[in-house]
Amino acid sequence: MTSKERVIRAFNHRETDRVPAWCGASPEFWEKAKRALVLDDEGLRKRLGDDFRRVNARYRGPDLNLSSGASWKSPFGVERKGVGYGQPLSHPLKDAKTVKEVLDYPWPDPAWMDVSGVRADALEWGGQYAILGGDWSPFWHDLIDLVGHENLYYMMYDAPEVALAIFERVTDYYYHVSSAIFEAAADVIDIFFIGNDLGSQTGPLLGVDLFEKFLLPSLKRLIDLGHRRRLKVMMHCCGGFRPLIPSMIRAGLDGLHALQPRCEGMEPAGLKRDFGGGILLNGAIDSQSVLIEGNPDYVRRETARTCGILSPGGGYVAGASHDYILEETPLENVLAMFDTIREYRRE
Repeated sequence: MTSKERVIRAFNHRETDRVPAWCGASPEFWEKAKRALVLDDEGLRKRLGDDFRRVNARYRGPDLNLSSGASWKSPFGVERKGVGYGQPLSHPLKDAKTVKEVLDYPWPDPAWMDVSGVRADALEWGGQYAILGGDWSPFWHDLIDLVGHENLYYMMYDAPEVALAIFERVTDYYYHVSSAIFEAAADVIDIFFIGNDLGSQTGPLLGVDLFEKFLLPSLKRLIDLGHRRRLKVMMHCCGGFRPLIPSMIRAGLDGLHALQPRCEGMEPAGLKRDFGGGILLNGAIDSQSVLIEGNPDYVRRETARTCGILSPGGGYVAGASHDYILEETPLENVLAMFDTIREYRRE
């Protein structure tokens, strides 16, 4: 069974020859692992047994011209500073009071993303792996950057039409970028993979009512876009967001990643019992207390335990509970996790 066949069977809630595996890692961990194992990128993916590969469009727009001290800039003109992508230095739409102010904002052109190489990139893997494609589309995070997190909550109540207009314009950009990607390469892509973190350690960042009014329309636009191209649609979502999952399933979402079992409501057994028949579950092997703080024997036990809970009947992809395996994670623990996933068989 190829990796692609294995993953598609899992999405269709059918059992496979082995549990599919997913690897997401920080650049720092990835480089550390390549050095230690003397492998290149593809060699490391194969050593870990990763069943997925990813293709991306490339930015070809105007020079981003970072201000002094800024380390990154979003397509929507928000500069950030700090570790990784950092934190926003300003919120350019925080004082928007009218829809006209939203429409007058200098929104990015989707044509800035060059999709010409996406199909060739996907074909390099010869149809053997499950290909992730489409734009990451973090519309919730972009609203937070553009408006400010607390300001956004106030705006949802005090000026809902303005908040909805910003959601629509941000989603327009991602919708059209992914449309261009799929026009060029949908026949060699399997999964439209997007990301929006909607949970905290103790629960969702907003209630079901606000989620369904403000975020679900954007999410459903992207889900429908993927489905029209016969793609599965999977969303990365950190934290505890269990109350929002029924709405996601009703909207047609096919998969959820990365499932943090230490967050409120995200216990694997409960997720499998209540949602496992309606959506693929991806992740759930604890990155913090198991992968970082544990030892290889503990990692093997916990990995096998998690697979035993989530894999029966299909609908599960095994991997870490965070898609950014950190540099401080011991390599021997990560190898123990992936070796156990590959070797796991139901008794």
